[in-house]
Amino acid sequence: MNPLSPDIEMIKLGLACKCPKCKQGHIFKEGLTLELREHCPACNLDLSKNDSADGPAVFLIFILGFAIVPLALIADAFFEIPLWLHAIIWTTLILVLTVGSLRPLKAYIIALQYKHRPRDWE
Repeated sequence: MNPLSPDIEMIKLGLACKCPKCKQGHIFKEGLTLELREHCPACNLDLSKNDSADGPAVFLIFILGFAIVPLALIADAFFEIPLWLHAIIWTTLILVLTVGSLRPLKAYIIALQYKHRPRDWE
């Protein structure tokens, strides 16, 4: 397998927000919070030892900025949208994409840490 290709299993774990060890328990506390549980409810993996910190937010800033800014410029060039409408459209889009993808991205980074740095989980 190419070391640069994404690991599909890790992506699936991230999207489902499941424990990287047992692949069963949910790693986030109930509700729409980004707060991790102390331990996996299924296998008791200590989730408090590792956290993705600000990594997912930084990735999203770069990815969404790289994608949204050109879209806004193209929309302005073709449709001549008023500035107030730009503010509403792009702010709403960025908020929805950020809130919708922050949890799965955080879970994906935790799964990658579990896979590639197992000594940190001991």
